[in-house]
Amino acid sequence: MNGESRPVALVTGSATGVGRACVLQFAGRGYDVVVNYSRSEAEAIETAADAKKIGAEVLLSQCDVSDDNSVQQMISDVEAKFGRLDVVVNNAATTSFIDHSDLDAMTEDLWDRILAVNLKGAFFVSRAATPLLKSGDGGAIVNISSVAGITGSGSSVAYCASKGALNTMTKSLARALAPEIRVNAVCPGPIESRWIREGNPDVSIESMVENYPLPKASMPDDIADAVLFFALGTSMATGQWVSIDGGQTLG
Repeated sequence: MNGESRPVALVTGSATGVGRACVLQFAGRGYDVVVNYSRSEAEAIETAADAKKIGAEVLLSQCDVSDDNSVQQMISDVEAKFGRLDVVVNNAATTSFIDHSDLDAMTEDLWDRILAVNLKGAFFVSRAATPLLKSGDGGAIVNISSVAGITGSGSSVAYCASKGALNTMTKSLARALAPEIRVNAVCPGPIESRWIREGNPDVSIESMVENYPLPKASMPDDIADAVLFFALGTSMATGQWVSIDGGQTLG
């Protein structure tokens, strides 16, 4: 941490769900926060207000992370407001629920959009944030991946591919940015959130998890707990993934 100012965490896609939970947990740990959103403005404003109630100074940033110019501007805004950045959580993601066997339904436009947000976006944000992260006493990047990137089973082929690539990129960036910046990934299983309930209403979350060793879906705070561990709870982990999945990937 540099100077006397409070540490700062940027969480992409933080209007709702896991991103929101991360923002509020960082705020509770004495961090100022950047609440990023692409379309969910009303929810982002609410998350920012809740973080302020905890005592955080908040920057609200509308930015599609797949747009490199917008990402560069977002990081410039962070530097202008706070003068520092200590943690980046690459949480912004998108998908389409498409049966894996329906190859024709996975159009080129859908494929490109999913990989642009989930993979290129995480790279663009990490790249833009690196100089500011390095200017302090050390920083952390935590990528929100998915067990879909490990098992190959998930909402669509493109989503699984994007998260598998994100896992590999986590290791590549951990090597490239060491020793100043640690880079790790959290791989959630099903999460109790609107992501699944609204995106795939024909499949219940309860049925998805009923045969897991821990037969329940994670809550957003369960995932945020792992993010906070990688960001604040260890100084020796880098290039690692951890599955928060109720035992789904035990086999």
